[in-house]
Amino acid sequence: MAIISLSRGSYSRGKEIAEAVAQRFGHDCVSREILIAAPEHFNIPEFKLVRSLHDAPSVLERFSYDKERYLSFLQCEFLRHARKDNMVYHGLVGHFMVRGVSHLLKVRILAEIEDRVRLEMQREKVSQDEALRVLRKDDDERRKWAMAVWGKDPWDPGLYDMILHIHRLTVEDVVDLICHAAQLRHFLTTPESRKKVDDLWMAAEVKSRIVARYPASTVSADRGSVTVNVTADLVWEPSIVEEVKKLTEGLEGLKDMRVSVTPVGL
Repeated sequence: MAIISLSRGSYSRGKEIAEAVAQRFGHDCVSREILIAAPEHFNIPEFKLVRSLHDAPSVLERFSYDKERYLSFLQCEFLRHARKDNMVYHGLVGHFMVRGVSHLLKVRILAEIEDRVRLEMQREKVSQDEALRVLRKDDDERRKWAMAVWGKDPWDPGLYDMILHIHRLTVEDVVDLICHAAQLRHFLTTPESRKKVDDLWMAAEVKSRIVARYPASTVSADRGSVTVNVTADLVWEPSIVEEVKKLTEGLEGLKDMRVSVTPVGL
């Protein structure tokens, strides 16, 4: 069965749709739960994770190592849920965290700005002008954040398998369409696609364990064999190799590890 990722803006009925799809399939519905679980596993204050998800850096701002660290934890938790193969995710960036997985169904939910404004006014007890201002600001920050972190524009229709507009289509219509698409053969889980998720999780798990010490690192995995590359001064290579292996010791499913160092500036 497909892993379903719903990209949505605020007040677009995306949460409601995701919960209905999850209930129909008996799947987990995941969003903020990822952020809640991560601090328990990594002992990271939740508010910092929330800020790392929503703060949009300016064009000139570079991510701090702390922010990269929190994003690493977030991706690790997301993939931990995805390995169960029974997940409906709603948010902004789920499809960016499971790239290259064939049984991922990527859906974008749109809603009329007038409808979103009305819901914002009702729930937040604000004026029409204030509701519109807040929604536009939120949309702009989400877009900038996705561009800065993943290098992708979440408004790009090419990123999705389906784009569904809540207007003439009702919430129930959209749920029906998503559930139908999720059962198409194109999105069925295969041994190879399951392996892809496992490899992504293994790489993310290793990265989360070493990122505090080595934020300038890349990690890949293939059937339990992990390759780590750290950007650092070559003089530190022996100690880096030793520490990386120590930090990842005991990781379930880890068969072997290759650690290399790329000199700073290359």
